[in-house]
Amino acid sequence: MPTIAFQAYLDKAITYPQYRDLIDKLLAEGKTTGENHSEDYIAYTRLNLTRMERLDKTVALNDDLLLTLKELKRKQTWLVITEAWCGDAAQNLPILNLMALQNPNIEFKLVLRDENLELMDQYLTNGGRSIPKLIILDTETHKELAIWGPRPAGAQALLAEHKANPAESHADFAKKVQLWYAQDKNLSTQHELLALLKMIE
Repeated sequence: MPTIAFQAYLDKAITYPQYRDLIDKLLAEGKTTGENHSEDYIAYTRLNLTRMERLDKTVALNDDLLLTLKELKRKQTWLVITEAWCGDAAQNLPILNLMALQNPNIEFKLVLRDENLELMDQYLTNGGRSIPKLIILDTETHKELAIWGPRPAGAQALLAEHKANPAESHADFAKKVQLWYAQDKNLSTQHELLALLKMIE
């Protein structure tokens, strides 16, 4: 992998509140992030906004994760590649944001995939530009400490099943994935990120 000039991306990255404000502004104009402003993508974005609003109010982090987060001493920057129309991003960004809020040593920043394809293409998943993608960096050196995404292993397994069964419509697959997230109650994301953080320290 070539050396990535992360500073250039961090300079234009936005905070989670700024991301939420951007989505509100774009929807008011009948748009979403990226280049595709179709009715479907607008509908996905509106649905995702509702999901994020709900999760922002209801997510509770487990005790082990809270303790690990509060004990982090190294200054870290969590850079996430995302887009407003992405259902997986809507399910996971509120959790990542809440995690970052637990420790002032964590800076949480977001960049849009389609505006940063050179960065995205260094973090492909099975050759695809799947999002969200979390890149954990040492804040001072920009050394990559860990990566996570685009979704928990259980949801990723559903995608593999979907690709093996092309007869299933995208709409049916999307419903199946969202049902999985609802039943999982974001526990898988928390467990995976806890394991990741323990590997860093």
